[in-house]
Amino acid sequence: MCIRDSTKIAVTGQDFFGRRYTQEGEGAGSGIIFSQDEKNIYVLTNNHVIEDSTAVQVTFNDGSTADAAIEGFTVNPDIAVLSVPLSTLTEETKGNIKAAVIGDSDTLEMGEGAIAIGNALGYGQSVVTGTVSALNRQIQLTDETTTVIQTSAAINPGNSGGALLNTKGEVIGVNTAKYADTDVEGIGWAIPINEAIETAKGILSGDIAVSYTHLRAHE
Repeated sequence: MCIRDSTKIAVTGQDFFGRRYTQEGEGAGSGIIFSQDEKNIYVLTNNHVIEDSTAVQVTFNDGSTADAAIEGFTVNPDIAVLSVPLSTLTEETKGNIKAAVIGDSDTLEMGEGAIAIGNALGYGQSVVTGTVSALNRQIQLTDETTTVIQTSAAINPGNSGGALLNTKGEVIGVNTAKYADTDVEGIGWAIPINEAIETAKGILSGDIAVSYTHLRAHE
């Protein structure tokens, strides 16, 4: 199941007279419920979706919202994990949500159908279709090289952190970026779900050391 991440971001700037100021802006992205325990549900998204945020709020498919805590992140791969306490959700919402079915990105083949789910342009849940157009593609998203799935499914602003599905409805990747060029169409990228889940488990177990200066809503 996918949700929308609505982040509040503190933006620091300088006015005409050289005085510095801070104002609050907002961003939007998507996320995937990938795990749940007795206390929390856990959401997989991109680090760049919540980077520099002072608060994160998630909106579920039934329209309800909840504050989320940032459990941790990695820059490469571009992954972050959020948690939402079950105690903050209504019984109706808890009854409507469940963890996504995780596929196996190691078994993908070029030409397979792909479905990108997300929050395109911040307007709400959207679904677009395409194919897996390339595997093990090496791209430069940060200072390091990232290995991604290439897809022709449209990945627009707001889709970052959302699910890339196969035709069985299994999550095979985490949408992360689109190639932006006037001469290029139909190239989007997703982090393979096997790598994303391994990273998320490492964050939650403490095997991947992280630090965050952002607000953790439930501390």
